[in-house]
Amino acid sequence: MTVRITNNPLCMAQFDFELTLISISNNWYDKLNKGLAAVDITHLVQPEDVERVKNHLIAVAEDSATDPFIAVNLKGCGDSARVFAWLDALQQDKVINLLSMTSEQIDSAHVIRRLKNQNELILKAAGEGIYGLDANGKATFANEASTRILGWDHKEIIGEKLHAHHHHSHADGSNYAQEDCKIYAAIADGTEHRVEDEVFWHKDGHPVPVEYISSPIIEAGKIEGAVVLFRDISERLTFEQQRESDFREIKKLKEELEQERDYLRDEINIQKNFGEIVGSSLSLQRTLQQIEAVANTPSSVLVLGESGVGKEMFARAIHNHSPRKNGPMVKVNCASIPQDLFESEFFGHVKGSFTGAHRDRVGRLQLANGGTLFLDEVGEIPLDLQGKLLRALQEQEFERVGDESTIKVDVRIVAATNKDLLAEAEAGRFREDLYYRLSVFPITVPPLRERQADIGVLARHFLTLTCNDFGRDPVVITKSQVKALEKYNWPGNIRELKNVIERAVIMSTDRKLRLDLAMPSLMGAEIIERNTDECTDSNIGSVDDQVLTEAQMIAFQRGNIERAMKACNNKIAGKNGAAARLGLKPSTLTYRMQQLGLK
Repeated sequence: MTVRITNNPLCMAQFDFELTLISISNNWYDKLNKGLAAVDITHLVQPEDVERVKNHLIAVAEDSATDPFIAVNLKGCGDSARVFAWLDALQQDKVINLLSMTSEQIDSAHVIRRLKNQNELILKAAGEGIYGLDANGKATFANEASTRILGWDHKEIIGEKLHAHHHHSHADGSNYAQEDCKIYAAIADGTEHRVEDEVFWHKDGHPVPVEYISSPIIEAGKIEGAVVLFRDISERLTFEQQRESDFREIKKLKEELEQERDYLRDEINIQKNFGEIVGSSLSLQRTLQQIEAVANTPSSVLVLGESGVGKEMFARAIHNHSPRKNGPMVKVNCASIPQDLFESEFFGHVKGSFTGAHRDRVGRLQLANGGTLFLDEVGEIPLDLQGKLLRALQEQEFERVGDESTIKVDVRIVAATNKDLLAEAEAGRFREDLYYRLSVFPITVPPLRERQADIGVLARHFLTLTCNDFGRDPVVITKSQVKALEKYNWPGNIRELKNVIERAVIMSTDRKLRLDLAMPSLMGAEIIERNTDECTDSNIGSVDDQVLTEAQMIAFQRGNIERAMKACNNKIAGKNGAAARLGLKPSTLTYRMQQLGLK
């Protein structure tokens, strides 16, 4: 190995880890009077100090020296001197430096040493990884945090290009060209570079998401290197991803709650109209006894009956008297759902599962979880969907449209129909297995004509509700009017009775209920010919003896109004107007004339 002579006024020499001399200062070499090839450590140190100096240099090389200073006798630099030895790791090949120093220089070196130790403690305590780079982009130091984060020991990093070790690829594994590296950009352009979304690669090969700052080291206007400070952001990204997931879940739940709110708002409106089952007839009591018997069981119930008998009220009574009463009762009107939306309505769908699916939708089965699903007009369910519905009811699980994940539910089924489902099954329009699944306990709601004793009670009940809803003063229904109602066959059942009462309230101008105008064919023609201000039990007439067709009734109303208008010179309002003569409000008469085509 060729020994280099360096231009240095001090006594300084450099050795490799084998203690072979690498270089010596010209000031020292000139005082030795030796050929360059002959110079080794024995020519620099007095014989009695050679072993002590060797041991000291070895300790420095192993980073185990407690004090870099040692008092020795050097040759050519005075008989007695203090020397300073340190490891220089900044060079391509690590070397040990030996320097003779004066007392003043040693004092300064101690100060520098203390500052160096303080800086090392700061770097050691820092939670972020810190690298120092020289002007060539090679590492000059690495703190403990960098080793903890990336697994590379500082001895493996010092003197090496950082990019090749842990910045060689992007997060997707594609090559990261060194000329694009922002770490080295600080050395190239002398400006700070901040990056928030890259990865460094751990020694074991896995990517570590980091944010880092590469800041140039500038001395006397010259870029000497850079300092790289980086932070592992894995936990932060995990937290942000979890937060985003939580936000998505909250948004999803919010949408589900909004859907439930909209549904429950509709249900509340329904309950205002059908808040309770009214009546005490024997046929009704038998039905209520059946409800009481089945309500506490988990069995499916099929509510049968004609249109308008109030099957939903009885289904609700089953729910309200069951252990599920605190859960939801969700209604599906099977007759009102377009065929292509049946599956989405029952099971829900995920966003994008079909044209128009702009967001996730919760199906009625999921909404009814923990409660009761009421299938109104169940006979209208398309045949091709009945099999999937049957499986969902049997297994208590299903998948939303466009989703592969299974949703489990706990739902009781109450269905209602006015059809003969067994006949529908025999005709091939309804699955027989679904029929038997639904009709574990069938309940038939009696038609209103079989509940004659309840008609008066129901009429008064609807009269009170209607007046309250309209903000009207109470209107009185007479015994004769009730008797007339009891004689009617009521093909539309309770729904028809409620509509008749509501129509009569609208037509009433005072506290007397105008059933004669609401349902003239029911009350008889002779009632219309009289002034209703004198309406009493004695003038109602016989329904059987006084019956007009609808066409006759319309013709009579037209003629009656025409006669009144003629008698009042076509004047509607005022004391002598036709409205007063007919016992109507002017607005009511005007509306009725429009309906009858009168000008």
